[in-house]
Amino acid sequence: MEKFFNTAGPCVPGEHYMVPLASRCSDLHALVHRKRYFVIHAPRQTGKTTLIQDFVRQLNQSSQYLAVYCSVERARHIRDAAEGISAIVNALNDAVRRSPHTPDIPFAETRYEEYSGALQNSLTDYCAAVDKPFVIMFDEVDSLSHDTLLSFLSQLRNGYIERGLSPFVHSLALVGMRNVRDYKVKVRPGRDTLGSSSPFNVVTESLSIRNFNRQELGDLYGQHTAATGQAFPEEVTDKIYEKTQGQPWLCNAVAREIVEKLTSNDANAKITLALADQAVENITLRRDTHIDSLLERLKEPRVRRVVEPVILGERLELDFTDDDTAYTFDLGLLSFHDGNVKPANPIYGEVIMRMLTFNSQHHLDESWKGRFIESGRIQMTALLKAFQQFWRENSDIWVEKYDYKEAAPHLILQAFLQRIVNGGGSIDREYSAGRGRIDLCITLGRHRYPMELKIDRGPKSIEKGIEQLSGYINRFDVKEGWLIIFQKNPELSWEQKIFWRQKEHQGNRIHLVGC
Repeated sequence: MEKFFNTAGPCVPGEHYMVPLASRCSDLHALVHRKRYFVIHAPRQTGKTTLIQDFVRQLNQSSQYLAVYCSVERARHIRDAAEGISAIVNALNDAVRRSPHTPDIPFAETRYEEYSGALQNSLTDYCAAVDKPFVIMFDEVDSLSHDTLLSFLSQLRNGYIERGLSPFVHSLALVGMRNVRDYKVKVRPGRDTLGSSSPFNVVTESLSIRNFNRQELGDLYGQHTAATGQAFPEEVTDKIYEKTQGQPWLCNAVAREIVEKLTSNDANAKITLALADQAVENITLRRDTHIDSLLERLKEPRVRRVVEPVILGERLELDFTDDDTAYTFDLGLLSFHDGNVKPANPIYGEVIMRMLTFNSQHHLDESWKGRFIESGRIQMTALLKAFQQFWRENSDIWVEKYDYKEAAPHLILQAFLQRIVNGGGSIDREYSAGRGRIDLCITLGRHRYPMELKIDRGPKSIEKGIEQLSGYINRFDVKEGWLIIFQKNPELSWEQKIFWRQKEHQGNRIHLVGC
């Protein structure tokens, strides 16, 4: 069959275009040879399941081991350990029975009340019955909760400790989004920890799977070119890499959108930068399952605590041992690069902002759409004065609609702007914690309108904002920009909050717009 770009489920050799996974994760073979128990964690849709299923195939083909892939997802959210452990033992039994490589030796039936040793005893009996070292890749481990997770980890730990006395699993991996350090959140409420007696302190390695690099992305798209003759030009691949930062699902999704939707599998159709931009926009607006499930996490208070300062551009004093911080990074929403915390890629940054402003855009009057666009230009003075009036009349009510209340002014303005440019323009946003502002540039045709959003922290912060905006303006072929200043001082009257001033700075005209 013809290969294609896969965006649903694990990739299968011979069916899908694939980047070799061995280069994106440490040497798993060495860990198995050394009888290690280890963790593989990475955000959703980065290739974890594809990696471990392929690794299981390799181990079985070597004839040195008996290896099995076992998802414990059927025990998802089962709080009761007796029921949960029974579901896991049944999942293992099914995995062994389905595998063409492992002997069909059924696990002994366990009594409900004996769950506390059921998994350990079943594995001990099976390992004693087979003639090769037994290896397990446990997938979706972080879907387990409460007592089920605690009993699961404890029984594996006990089996590991006693394997010098009785047969047990040679090597195993726990695979999921979270690192093993974070499993304590599932088995202890709040921020309590398990202390030094963690039920799974036998883990010797914690591995992650990195995104594609630029060379790997080019190789992935080159497979399509070799198969069909339809080329991804270098500038298109560069643009897709810039937008996705090599996130595997996004790289495949953008390519699939271009090949299957925008060019209708016509190998003679030319792939252009415009098609790449359209594909990114379609994915952003459509909010496919991967993106939608990721963005649902934005509603969680622990995620909001970490993400909101990034939206505001405020300094974020990160404690990477903090559970909320680790959780948000493990989700893949944010990344830490060159001392800055920012969305993991521009597409995530855009969908975060679109998702947080979606309801506001919906409730804004449809008549705002395209209202301030005349002769191919945006009438910025009229637009922002209209926003000042809207903000004066509605800010108290609208801020209350937001969970992200500190960031609400920024979000409401961007919802307002998005409603306007949906008439034919676009907004490019740049934000990261520690910069003290958000930079954005509205584009309409060949015209650029750079803006900076800032909270008034005093005269020095405004002076710094002017200097920052002037530097941002210089990146474009324009001489004018807008500094939007939100006043947080409740003692100021609206006459003091709402103002419009102009300053010249380094040859640029800066409009100071008070809100």
